[in-house]
Amino acid sequence: MISTHNIIAAFEKAQMAEKANIPAFRPGDTVVVAVKVKEGNRERIQNFEGVVIACRKRGFNSSFTVRKISYGEGVERTFHLYSQQIDSIKVVRYGKVRRAKLYFLRALSGKKARIKERIIRKQKAPKATTKAVEQSADKSAAAEKAPAKAAPKKPAAEKKPAAEKKPAAEKKPAAKKPDAADSK
Repeated sequence: MISTHNIIAAFEKAQMAEKANIPAFRPGDTVVVAVKVKEGNRERIQNFEGVVIACRKRGFNSSFTVRKISYGEGVERTFHLYSQQIDSIKVVRYGKVRRAKLYFLRALSGKKARIKERIIRKQKAPKATTKAVEQSADKSAAAEKAPAKAAPKKPAAEKKPAAEKKPAAEKKPAAKKPDAADSK
């Protein structure tokens, strides 16, 4: 007999797989959330850009809160991570903070509410496996055996001598101003 818990877990897993393109972000990061807004009979995308102040990680029930300042007023909006209303999430800036919840930003304004930027280094390419090394060796051996169409090689161009530097123009002595004593 299949329990209802297993059915719900399978459904949640399928819903999470649909939204697999969500970028990794954490509190302190600045994100742009593209939200689907339905007005009458048409639907449009509205961007909400702000700082992530909280993340609640609960699997399918995960949510996050984004705060921005709009016309001098603080606006917070909570989104369900796997909601159908979210079109896309884009990380604009990575913030460096040492807290999981940034609720203290509500009391701060201006320069005091700034967050330092976290620098992300590019990930190194994964190490080549033995199969990949063998395959590349096979390809190079096959390339050597195959007759290659040789294009006529151009003779190496002669190196031109470096341009000689011209000496700096000599300064002319400045003309003396006539003194009042000399004219008398």
